[in-house]
Amino acid sequence: MQDNHLYEYAVIRVVPRVEREEFLNVGVILYCAKQGFLQTIWQLDQARLKAFADKVDIEEVEDYLHTLEKICAGGKTSGPIGLLPIASRFRWLTATRSTIVQTSKIHPGFCKNPQDTINHLYNQLVL
Repeated sequence: MQDNHLYEYAVIRVVPRVEREEFLNVGVILYCAKQGFLQTIWQLDQARLKAFADKVDIEEVEDYLHTLEKICAGGKTSGPIGLLPIASRFRWLTATRSTIVQTSKIHPGFCKNPQDTINHLYNQLVL
């Protein structure tokens, strides 16, 4: 088990009408402290989202999702949140909010390779 590293992940959801609590899974955020890994993978199926919520602003949703990527990457171009330590960025990204883009509760696990794990979770929970 020495090769295994604790990771945490959350599913990224688009919630067009917050009051209805209906959502569409669009991505995954994965954090592995030991590996210094924080990344998100997402894909917005526009046709599926429009069928689910025809009045949603696709561009706005994509802007939010691109912002998540920037914060994961960190650095000066990702704004003040992107300058925080990696753990703080993950906690900020997965904090409970009532906006159109939300995350699930955080789920833990063990992995050998966080990149393989995020790809697996994305294929299993989003596609």
